[in-house]
Amino acid sequence: MDDKFLKPYNPTETESRIYKLWEESGFFNPDICIEKGVTDKDAESFSLIMPPPNANGRLHAGHGLVITLGDITTRFNRMQGKKSLWVPGADHAGFETQIVYEKKLEKEGRSRFEMDPKDLYKEIYDFTIENKKHMEDDVRRLGASCDWEKEKFTLDPTVVKTVQETFDKMFKDGLIYRGERIVNWCSRHQTSLSEVETEFKEKKEPFYYFKYGPFTIGTSRPETKFGDKYVVMHPKDERYANYKHGDKLTVEWINGQIEATIIKDESVDMEFGTGVMTITPWHDAVDFEIAERHNLPKEQIIDFKGKLLPIAGEFAGLHISKARPLIVEKLKEKGLLEKIDEDYVHNIKVCYKCETTIEPQIKDQWFVKMRPLADLALQAVNEGKIEFIPQNFEKIFRFWMENTIDWNISRQIIWGIPIPAKICDTCKIGFSDLEDKITECEKCKGSLRKDTDTFDTWFSSGQWTLLALGYPNEKYLADYHPTTVMQTGRDLIFKWIPRMVIFSLYLRKEIPFEKVYLNGMVNDAKGQKMSKSKGNVVSPIEIADEFGADALRMGLIVSNAPGGDLSLVKDKIKGYKHFANKLWNITRFVLENTKDETIDKNHSSFSDKDLDLKKEQEEFIKEITKEIESYMFHTASEKIYSYTWHRLADQILEESKIVFEKGTDEEKKSRKQFLLQSLENILTVLHPFMPFITEEIWQTLGKKKLLIVEKWPKI
Repeated sequence: MDDKFLKPYNPTETESRIYKLWEESGFFNPDICIEKGVTDKDAESFSLIMPPPNANGRLHAGHGLVITLGDITTRFNRMQGKKSLWVPGADHAGFETQIVYEKKLEKEGRSRFEMDPKDLYKEIYDFTIENKKHMEDDVRRLGASCDWEKEKFTLDPTVVKTVQETFDKMFKDGLIYRGERIVNWCSRHQTSLSEVETEFKEKKEPFYYFKYGPFTIGTSRPETKFGDKYVVMHPKDERYANYKHGDKLTVEWINGQIEATIIKDESVDMEFGTGVMTITPWHDAVDFEIAERHNLPKEQIIDFKGKLLPIAGEFAGLHISKARPLIVEKLKEKGLLEKIDEDYVHNIKVCYKCETTIEPQIKDQWFVKMRPLADLALQAVNEGKIEFIPQNFEKIFRFWMENTIDWNISRQIIWGIPIPAKICDTCKIGFSDLEDKITECEKCKGSLRKDTDTFDTWFSSGQWTLLALGYPNEKYLADYHPTTVMQTGRDLIFKWIPRMVIFSLYLRKEIPFEKVYLNGMVNDAKGQKMSKSKGNVVSPIEIADEFGADALRMGLIVSNAPGGDLSLVKDKIKGYKHFANKLWNITRFVLENTKDETIDKNHSSFSDKDLDLKKEQEEFIKEITKEIESYMFHTASEKIYSYTWHRLADQILEESKIVFEKGTDEEKKSRKQFLLQSLENILTVLHPFMPFITEEIWQTLGKKKLLIVEKWPKI
């Protein structure tokens, strides 16, 4: 027996050495597995694309869970003899990374708005590449058996080229257009955002009721009302039957008298307030749609920095937050303020990174026509081509596809993939110009300028299953696409998952993955969401350094059902460090008591008791195999833990002491063979969950083949 078993298991001395052993073996690469004869070239394929972590920092706890799940799945399928490919990646994370870097600039007393765009890009690039190395080291630290030779970065030249070609194809197919539409504008970061880059935040603020001619209107945003020249009501509202669509009336308003026009529109909620509202088409999505339906002009009231424009008269140049109380006071002095509801609570849309209130603005941008693409996605789900785990997330996916709106893909930031387009400032038409050859507008012959915007990050990451496998090159796509499963956080069910589905169906006429496994959030020990502002962020790497990566992995998986949230409790992780030591001690016991015995898989002279134990163990292995195949990792890991500690260690090994002391020679030999085979089986089925310690013990047993490519027990 190796002397190392005389001391407790030390993950610090083991894990980096074992990972190096795996990497040098080449077995993360399915081609090497075939070449070395551990996988059959005609074997079934398994493929998984890693959700690319942002390359702007270290891994967080949620990454730890996703990577653990991906590694369990990959190792299990590799051990089942499948051609198993797990492709790692890194996301440039356009808007998020630029925000991270802007915070760095702020600390240095600099601003991105004062920098040359090329200099800013170079600085962010160097910053990202440096952080990318640290992030990838973290992925390795957690034991990820991914094929690093195929690693992709969303700013790789081949990726950039393919993403721009997709834009060109969609433009030519009429699925991308340029137009002046309402967008979500973050005045702090000076960029538009898509719907999935905004969040709703509950806020209590005053709700004002004003006299508007013969009507009473309500609003929480009086600063937008300078442009309100349309009174909108439902055509079936009997209270206003005397007013006809298009009627004109003169009303006293903020800066004097204005002419208002009656608009009848069925979108008005007759039960809300007085059933009458004025509209500000430039600064509200609902108002914009009403104006579009009735062909009404739109006027900008607030500039892109959140300040009032000259239409506001004496308030021009003021930020809306300062102007609001002054406007209300003026309306009060004019006798137009009826009442104020101080307890009005509603949800306001904010930037998901800085929580700045979103200011809807009309802006000339590139949009994707989502309806035809969303219909493709719905058809695929209706035909049962994609399975959701847990199944209830299919409803969320359907909701977003059934209620989709056109997607703004333009971002006014430097960090990202440039949109390959030209724009005519005379007639506002945009052209895809992949080869940078168009010099004049095809409509008015006016001069063109190069678009300086970059793509929304989701436009590139939405193509990720294809890009990661080298699309449009068919070398790996033929064998590994559609991928077997996509494992990612449940919050991406409406952000990332739909985009991967629509891009894959559009570009390759096939689904991107057969299954979607959605894990919940990893919260702190009190069940609260981790955030830097709360100071409760827990690093998975720090925990792995303290307790070992195997213990962390088990702590993240055991009892953590698909879609459910997990509280990351250090005592739980510590418990699985004890479990690693228990496995170490089990090995020591078996080796100490089988010194004169070598494993014989063909041994047939088992005692009746050991035959019963073998049958019990076989049923246990059948059960957990079925659960892993069904992605029930939370129950499979719990059962492996329970069998190993409470059945094998607490009961069978204790009973074995009596057999070795009082049993016959035949009974002793039978029990030795059972224990040797049991140790192999436990190491094998536990390997996907705790790969480091199981591989270390496996190598100590003198095995010629690495456990990472050992075959899963066949019953």
